[in-house]
Amino acid sequence: MDTMRDRFAPVVTRLLDEDPRVAVLLAEVGADRFTEALRRHPDRVVNVGIREQLLVGAASGMALAGLRPVVHTFASFLVERPFEQVKLDLGHQDVGAVLVSAAASFDWPAGGYTHMAPGDVALLDTLDGWTVHVPGHPDEAETLLRHAVAAGDDKVYVRLSLQSNAAGRPVDGQRFLTVREGRAGVVVAVGPMLDNVLAATKGLDVTVLYATTVRPFDADALRRATEAAGTDVVVVEPYLAGTSTGAANDALADVPHRVLGLGVGRAELRRYGQFDEHLAAHGLDAGSLRERISRFTAGGVPAGV
Repeated sequence: MDTMRDRFAPVVTRLLDEDPRVAVLLAEVGADRFTEALRRHPDRVVNVGIREQLLVGAASGMALAGLRPVVHTFASFLVERPFEQVKLDLGHQDVGAVLVSAAASFDWPAGGYTHMAPGDVALLDTLDGWTVHVPGHPDEAETLLRHAVAAGDDKVYVRLSLQSNAAGRPVDGQRFLTVREGRAGVVVAVGPMLDNVLAATKGLDVTVLYATTVRPFDADALRRATEAAGTDVVVVEPYLAGTSTGAANDALADVPHRVLGLGVGRAELRRYGQFDEHLAAHGLDAGSLRERISRFTAGGVPAGV
């Protein structure tokens, strides 16, 4: 199966063909994937070199000129390194772009901590007006990329990952999907965490919601789920633990509730190892999730027991 990033370049190349407003900005990373797009659209595919601040600044200039820029590099170089430009050149000037990242929290452990960005979504949460998509499958990535490019002049972040669920689901760029219904707790699985969450909660009496668009946070879906399943809520995210606990708390502010945020821990793992080892070290494998979800929710007792 192709990866989300494999799907990215062909989809955006087709969008370049279809929409004369679309432009692509790169900072060396992924440039080889756009060779044909550059040949066909030399005026709208730009590689600025390893200059990430310029990458975002140039995107702002293109947006001010009426284009819809799609900006791509690793997450640590797209959100963290040029954060001042994201805040000012896009946010302060109130212009939009589609930022599409790769490498996620620890997709390439051998690259070291410089190529890891578990804090990217939390960092964007300090800014106003960002839509954040976290697809869990290449088909979803294609759908959400198209939503992002078509979103007028909005500021959109699309977080691509090597980790993928076995099957894509009919995402719409707005709402959470109800995947399983229970009576004793709600688990929100974000993007590529869904398969592990479903394995972890097998036989447990909990509702599972699937979130691929986390900002805006679908408060209505969470509230509806808690009406039947109670207000013990676990949010499982593939980035910094607790990133969305505030949004979940706000959604349930007028009712007694508990929220547990599971995700990547703050402690840096200095023995980089392999991807699955990072997943397990942060307690995001199915076995660890089952233990943590069971301890927290009343649904930890298997249904029928």
